Amino acid sequence: MRGGQYLNNWRMAEIHAQEAPARVRELEAWGAMFDRTKDGRILQRNFGGHRYPRLAHVGDRTGLEMIRTLQDHGVHQGIDFQMETTILTLLKDGSRCIGAFAYDRERGRFKLLQAKAVVLATGGIGRAYQITSNSWEYTGDGHSLAYHAGAALLDMEFVQFHPTGMVWPPSVRGILVTEGVRGEGGVLRNKEGKRFMFDDIPANYKTQTADNEDEGWRYTQGDKSARRPPELLTRDHVARCIRREVKEGRGSPHGGVFLDIAWIKARIPNSAEHIKKKLPSMYHQFKQLADVDITAEPMEIGPTMHYMMGGVQVDAESQMSSVPGLFAAGEAGAGLHGANRLGGNSLSDLLVFGKRAGEFAAKYAKENGPGHIDMAQVEETARMALEPFDRGASGENPYAVQHELQDKMQDLVGIVRTQEEMEQALEVIEKLKARAAKAGVIGNREYNNGWHTALDLRHLLTVSEVLTRAAITRKESRGAHFRDDYPDKSDQWGACNLVITKAADGSPRVEEVALKPIPGELKQVIEENK
Repeated sequence: MRGGQYLNNWRMAEIHAQEAPARVRELEAWGAMFDRTKDGRILQRNFGGHRYPRLAHVGDRTGLEMIRTLQDHGVHQGIDFQMETTILTLLKDGSRCIGAFAYDRERGRFKLLQAKAVVLATGGIGRAYQITSNSWEYTGDGHSLAYHAGAALLDMEFVQFHPTGMVWPPSVRGILVTEGVRGEGGVLRNKEGKRFMFDDIPANYKTQTADNEDEGWRYTQGDKSARRPPELLTRDHVARCIRREVKEGRGSPHGGVFLDIAWIKARIPNSAEHIKKKLPSMYHQFKQLADVDITAEPMEIGPTMHYMMGGVQVDAESQMSSVPGLFAAGEAGAGLHGANRLGGNSLSDLLVFGKRAGEFAAKYAKENGPGHIDMAQVEETARMALEPFDRGASGENPYAVQHELQDKMQDLVGIVRTQEEMEQALEVIEKLKARAAKAGVIGNREYNNGWHTALDLRHLLTVSEVLTRAAITRKESRGAHFRDDYPDKSDQWGACNLVITKAADGSPRVEEVALKPIPGELKQVIEENK
């Protein structure tokens, strides 16, 4: 709650805290191989914003191990996977969601998917930005599909920029350097070699943050009496500190700063082997892709768009959206993280609320019939999807439209925002919408990336507009949303979330919705932990 600046859905935060350990044990029972302590328990690591080491992990490959385990378990449960399938629209019967219309990316064939309940687990919106750690498929499609189907979106102004993405060499630009590097003792330095994070420790974290190098080092080595180093403050704060160093001329040669784990050779023997053991993916990835040896030299890093706190507004217990039969989990949903997500909480979020979404979607499906599919909606969607082929080479280049959107979102709605720049962004988005509507592609329907990009533009432009309008509305700085023209927190804005729905004329309607009061026993927990 503190990391999210108390804009979180308190009930989701409570469920997450209560149910995450059981989900980790369940994952382990299905075959996940978590790192262990010497006495055989699951090892837990330090991450940014955490008061205690509580991140269960598998080296620095935790996400990959989760994917492997869940895919394997799903296959053995007999689940039918529609690989390389992209949803074009959600189908409705009245107000209820009753399926989806999709296409197969490999052959370009359409698919009609009838369902008694639909769960969105589509990740974030990273491809709306120029520099991102996200996969190519993070086009905001889940957010956009839900919004156009009538679901409410929440907290869309809160976009997390991970402080440590590689900025050089170009072969690894945007690739994330896991927070585990700082958790194991990595430090941030400017071009003068100074650990600048000690210069700016926020007041509400001062009592929990080390003010000297020795104490910070002891914390990373498991000393429970030590306070965490300032490199492990919340991601929004670290990202802004890096941006400040660069802006004031103390950055690295390619517009970032240096993240140094190699320095630990001054603290422990055989440091190179220690780093390779603790951070195997980071070592191999950067050695192979960039010829950077992290055991011997610093990495050149900077903020990269990483995570979307905003998403589909869902019920805390069931994860159902405001559209009956439509559920959302993980980064596609919203509420748990508030204004800023703490490191590690995305994976536990997926497990806790993915389970709940599936559980309640199954319950809903048992209680409701299949519904009636409107074939007119299906045929209209198919016609619109094929229009780029009709325009051919004379249409707008979809890649050019996407590139311009990414460039402007990075510059105008990035880490630090102003009213004037965001209004410019809205003007650009309107022009790009007109160009996207004229997108043309050549070739055939079999694995045509140009066609796929043309179809993705609607989602990218939708989430970009909704995000920008929410950011203009919130006239304060809080969590990951930082405004140069309103640099302070405001009590008024700290008491409400922003909910966005599609108005009758098709434009986004932004509403302030008061936070639900926190029960007394949870208020007491918050007070005790301040």
